[in-house]
Order: sequence, then C-alpha cells, then structure tokens
Amino acid sequence: MLLGLLPGITVVGAASDGEEAVRLVAEHEPHVVLMDLRMPRCDGVEATRRIRAHHPGTEVVVLTTYADDDSLFPALQAGARGYLTKDAGADEIARAIADVRSGAAGLSPQVQRRLLEQLAGRSAGGAQGGEDGGPAGQSPAGGLALQSGGAERHLPDGLTVREAEVLALIADGLSNTEIAKALFVSPATVKTHINNLFAKTAVRDRAQAVSYAFRHGISSPSQTD
Repeated sequence: MLLGLLPGITVVGAASDGEEAVRLVAEHEPHVVLMDLRMPRCDGVEATRRIRAHHPGTEVVVLTTYADDDSLFPALQAGARGYLTKDAGADEIARAIADVRSGAAGLSPQVQRRLLEQLAGRSAGGAQGGEDGGPAGQSPAGGLALQSGGAERHLPDGLTVREAEVLALIADGLSNTEIAKALFVSPATVKTHINNLFAKTAVRDRAQAVSYAFRHGISSPSQTD
C-alpha cells in the first residue's frame, strides 16, 4: 500500500517467499525488488543471488527487520544494492529505489555506519605507527594503513596504493567530489581510479565496493587511529 502511493512507482507483484519472488521477477522484469530476508523455502539472500545472476537488470533493495552482521553482509555479497530496516519511512524507501536505479547504493545511514564500524574494527588491530609517528605506510596525500604486525600488507587483486585509498574513502561514504578534494586530484582522476578498482575487484557498484573494503580490511588512517 505504501509503495503504491509513491509517485513514479508501480507495484507489479508481491511474493510470499523467495521462490515466488524469483518467479515474479522472471515474469515481470521489474526495475527494483524490495526483498525481505527471513522467508520460508528460499530466504532473501538466496533469492537475491538468483535474481542478480539471471536478471542483472533488476536491482535489489533489502527491507528487513534485521541489521545484524549475519544478515547485512551476506545480502550485500549476494548483490543487493540497497539495505533498509523496516522503520524506514516512505521518503527513505523512495530515495533508496531512486538511488539504485541510478547506479548508486541505497543504504540507510544506520547500515552505512555499521559497515564503517566493522571495517574500522577489522583494521584497527593491526595498524602500527611508522618511523615519523604517523600510521605505518601512510602516503603524503592522506594515504592508507598498509602494514599489519610490522610487515607490509599485500593489496588484493592488484590494487595500487592510490586505488586502495580511493576505495577506503568510498567506504567512508565520500562522494567523488569529496574524494577528489581529500586526495588533491581532479574528479576525472577519481573516476578513472574507481573504474580501475571496480574492474580489478569485480564489484558492480559502491555498495559492493564497501563490502569488498570490509572483507579485505582496507580503511583510511582515520579508521585505524
């Protein structure tokens, strides 16, 4: 009922479980699916994985009661581009739908904060000070903590230090313009770095980039202090 009242949105189907959701997506090819997580037969994570694999033109926004790590990260890894809790209002839901349709991530502020907290927690344990008293491995432009336990940490998937810096700032929630200002480069240069790191890591959007950064412990120095 709520979705039907939002301007520019037409509800083409409602599913009682994940199996039916996958079937309805094949039948109607909607632009966006609002996906619950805890469902019989096929849960929301598996349904999201199937939809994204077979219907890449359909985006998935999770709308669930649960914001715990065991729910959040599997959903993002399965391909969800948005994640909202059920206390989200109509404006927030409409904004998330518009965001994922435009290629952005539709994450609630609480979910973004949880991602950053987890990323910071993964990275904080290994950060050590360099000889100049700053974070080990920090570059002149703000840099990235690249050492753990006294040994330089190898960046995954062939990422350069600059690409990892950009990835860390994406995980911080910065826009391209804000990243450019933080690194003293042009927005066009930032876009080039993002295209390169997306290709190397095989992520499709910023939501998956945040999840990737979390999994690999890539964070900006402010998160490791």
